[in-house]
Amino acid sequence: MSTLPKPFWLVLLSVTISTSLLPAQPSLFDDFEGNGTITTWAADGCGLNTSLPNPVSGGLNPSATVLEYHDTGGQYANIRFDAPANFDLSVHHSFALKVYVPASGLTGAAPNQVSLKLQDGTLAEPWLSQTEIIKPIVLDQWQTLTFDFGSDPYINFDVNSPPPVQRTDFNRVLIQVNGENNHDHVLAYIDDVAYLDTATADPGFDYLVWADEFDGTGAIDGSKWWHQTQLPNGDSWWGGELQHYTDRTDNAYVEDGRLHIVAKKEPFTDQSVTKQYTSARLNSKLAFTHGRVEVRAKLPTGSGTLPAIWMLGRNINEIGAYWQTQGFGEVLWPECGEIDIMEHWGANPNYISSATHSPSSFGNTVNVGGQAVLTATTAFHVYSLEWTEERLVFAVDDNVHFTYQPPVRDSATWPFDAPMYLLLNTAILPSIDPAFTENVMEIDYVRLYQRTPATSLGDPLLPSLQAYPNPVHDWLHLSVPALGLPSLSLNVYDLAGRQLWSGEYPVREGEVRLPVGELPSGMYLLQWQQAGARQTLRFVKE
Repeated sequence: MSTLPKPFWLVLLSVTISTSLLPAQPSLFDDFEGNGTITTWAADGCGLNTSLPNPVSGGLNPSATVLEYHDTGGQYANIRFDAPANFDLSVHHSFALKVYVPASGLTGAAPNQVSLKLQDGTLAEPWLSQTEIIKPIVLDQWQTLTFDFGSDPYINFDVNSPPPVQRTDFNRVLIQVNGENNHDHVLAYIDDVAYLDTATADPGFDYLVWADEFDGTGAIDGSKWWHQTQLPNGDSWWGGELQHYTDRTDNAYVEDGRLHIVAKKEPFTDQSVTKQYTSARLNSKLAFTHGRVEVRAKLPTGSGTLPAIWMLGRNINEIGAYWQTQGFGEVLWPECGEIDIMEHWGANPNYISSATHSPSSFGNTVNVGGQAVLTATTAFHVYSLEWTEERLVFAVDDNVHFTYQPPVRDSATWPFDAPMYLLLNTAILPSIDPAFTENVMEIDYVRLYQRTPATSLGDPLLPSLQAYPNPVHDWLHLSVPALGLPSLSLNVYDLAGRQLWSGEYPVREGEVRLPVGELPSGMYLLQWQQAGARQTLRFVKE
């Protein structure tokens, strides 16, 4: 076995690979071009045309056909549709649409806005059940509006009604432009109406690069995770956290296909410091730039607990962090950047917060957003981040609650253009409940998706090998360029950079057959070296 030289190791950290797990479109949507699933459009007090040639095609909406909404001056107007089944807002609670309102199509002085209302359409007076979200709009441009009944301010017709996410009686959606109780005229164009009950991922992040499904029993996979235990200032953790992080299976272990991070109340002495609480803090041994991170987890309870799924720049100079031990500690926090995918303060149960920290805003940052997830501590949910060259998008079960997209991206606002790594931990805050004894954050999986890879990396002067089938079950076939070589020198590596095997393989009839049936499922890199040049192929073992 050998260790890869650092330049090639840095290449490995940026590679991508296959196995698409992204679902298709939302199950309830309409693009008004014949591809939708909404079939019950109706209008109250206004004109409705669901097949209007787009009069302002281009920019955000090049669609050929849109819906036309035309209020000609009645006291109220709206369009609506009924869903085939009631909405489960406890799981998916967001709706989206595109809208264009031309200033020339308006009269009066009503606020420029769009309301999305939910009702029980089976009632004789369905408005009595109504809840509503109102969003302001800008005239003369296409814009996308998202109505999140889990985090946006809402208005219940009946003030005694529970929050929308606690209700299961809604099956009707109404859309209203510029309010009611006026006789103004309103012309509007609407497109791409959707109930966001499936993934809203960047379609480019369609290949699974790295994952831990937490199979097996006992200690964590040391090839993927590092126990960070060293007190960074010699006495405590930042923020006055009260725990020791340990590398014991008492505080982090795998069982029944899940990772368990356990925070405990117990005296524990380490580094000549005694503390009354223990927990675990895991660093990923993978650092990457851009992609979609998904973590399916069930969160612990307890005032004073702080479980987190987050990221730091690989270049952070924090004593005891994995990448600092590997020689990458170059800058201090917040210059390294921090991305908080999920934070859950036990004093504010079932509210999920996401944030970014950078030199332009850190500590009590202004770059923060969140949503209520009423079963965060009793059920598993998927906490996700989509990280592109321009923005960070945070969601729970694909319901987006925060997007960070600064108008100017520089070293102060955007340190997020360099490799970062994942952290999983539960901290104990000074406000911990005196009655606290123990709790557990359970994680079902961690997955990283990136964009479709190129076929190979390496010297462009070296004739390319072609590998098939890919993905592969048992035998990987390599089509060899006509160089007259009797054999090829091949090395196979996993994503952690470990060399799995190395050898000379005979060329027969222009091919090399490589046995890969004994490899676990996942992504691997096959390196061919010849005359000082090198080529690397990616392949997937199913």
